[in-house]
Amino acid sequence: MVLTEEIGFGGSCHWCTEAIFRSLKGVVGVKQGWISAESGLGDFCEAVIVQFNPDVISLETLIEIHLHTHSSTSVHAKRSKYRSAVYTFGEKQAKVAASAILSFQKDFSKAIITQVLPFGNFRLNKEEYLDYYYSNPQKPFCKTFIDPKLRILLGRFSDSIDRKMAVLPD
Repeated sequence: MVLTEEIGFGGSCHWCTEAIFRSLKGVVGVKQGWISAESGLGDFCEAVIVQFNPDVISLETLIEIHLHTHSSTSVHAKRSKYRSAVYTFGEKQAKVAASAILSFQKDFSKAIITQVLPFGNFRLNKEEYLDYYYSNPQKPFCKTFIDPKLRILLGRFSDSIDRKMAVLPD
């Protein structure tokens, strides 16, 4: 029996975030939709829940990938829809996430704004939008917005990519 954990990530379009995490070794499932934080920080934001095998990919590696594949240092006008966050399922995950974000700050010239928040609720996206990139890799949105993020993944985290599963840009 494979032990798995769950963690939530938000900060970018959930189609983009889903494609990134679906491409990784050790990720056994990605649910794409909207997450709200337990603390009542407002409305639901686009996000994913990642189910992963910690014996194959660590929580720290998932967080590092997340920080490098969305605007984790940018305070922009759409942050209410795209909150930069790691949504944790318990105090142990919250401590690991906070520590990881601090340790990866050295990779960035600006301050990381990604919040560590306790998971509250989740709403799954409509069926037609699930697995968006892997179902539509040639669509203009995918070419314009998702492919550049997957190129970052290829360049910086190639050892973490599941090449049997991944649909990667040219």
